[in-house]
Amino acid sequence: MKLILILWAALSFQLQATPLIWQKKADLLQAVQEIYPTVFQGEIYVAGGLSSELPQQQGHMTAAVQIYNPSKDQWRYGPSLPEGRHHAQLVAVADELFLLGGFVQSESGWWSASADVLQLDQKAGRWAKVAELPAPISETVTWVLDGKIHLISGRSPSSSANGQWADQRDVNSHWVFDPQSLSTSQAAALPVAKNSAAGVSTKAGGYLLGGRQVKGGNQAQLHYFDARTAQWRTLAAMPKAQAGLAAAWLGPQLLAFGGEFFERGGGVFSQVWSYEADSDLWQQRGQMPLPRHGLGAVTLDNAIYLIGGATAAGLKQTSATVDRVSGR
Repeated sequence: MKLILILWAALSFQLQATPLIWQKKADLLQAVQEIYPTVFQGEIYVAGGLSSELPQQQGHMTAAVQIYNPSKDQWRYGPSLPEGRHHAQLVAVADELFLLGGFVQSESGWWSASADVLQLDQKAGRWAKVAELPAPISETVTWVLDGKIHLISGRSPSSSANGQWADQRDVNSHWVFDPQSLSTSQAAALPVAKNSAAGVSTKAGGYLLGGRQVKGGNQAQLHYFDARTAQWRTLAAMPKAQAGLAAAWLGPQLLAFGGEFFERGGGVFSQVWSYEADSDLWQQRGQMPLPRHGLGAVTLDNAIYLIGGATAAGLKQTSATVDRVSGR
């Protein structure tokens, strides 16, 4: 009986795999990559980022906040961050907007991991530091569960040195930030340390997929955190090991886009992968018209918006492209 149910779920998944509809939307005002956008008050916010199009003298990073109005298909600038910042997590929760961690400039270099928690003061039109995380963190993954922000995996300084990317190490930490008390607590650590993964959440828990280990290369694992038991489970691995990817929900399915690899001269993944939780199965849902890594993905109005990224591995060919992806 169990086998029949699995086969039926697999067949149903195949039947649901209709082609995706891709629409080109208005470009970003500034091309950026290594971004983690969010939906806030019905609009899409992008904060900071890296860009090959920005001067080396400013670390190729920006403090700009870009806001997209989907009904007008227009971008505008919002209140800038206090400083340039990239690989920082932008999260909307309880009608507030927070930016957590990321890399900033310090006396030691342009890749100084930050422990800052910034909050947007909407009335004053500015960002203010409101808390610090237990340690500097970057290239992490965030979810919102039960009104709290979970930060899982990423990179933190391995010693007192904190100015270069190589000063950081992969971590499996799992912190929970309370936007009411502005305090952070510990939760069950991810089974493996990694960075540059992607994550999506539901009311019941969160999924963390792909990522990279400095010594192990790209990863394909899919882990699920059950909020009820506060424990992790390992699910079916992605068809390819991918890092620097983006993921979001489209209806009941999790879609994963892009990412980069550095073997054989490096490149960017073009496949779109779809995951069905009921059957624990992955399958391909076509290809990206413009493959990218370091892009952002958010779900809004029954569609996924794919934002920015780069069309070549590393800090090269940063794109301002925005795609809207929907089903039939």
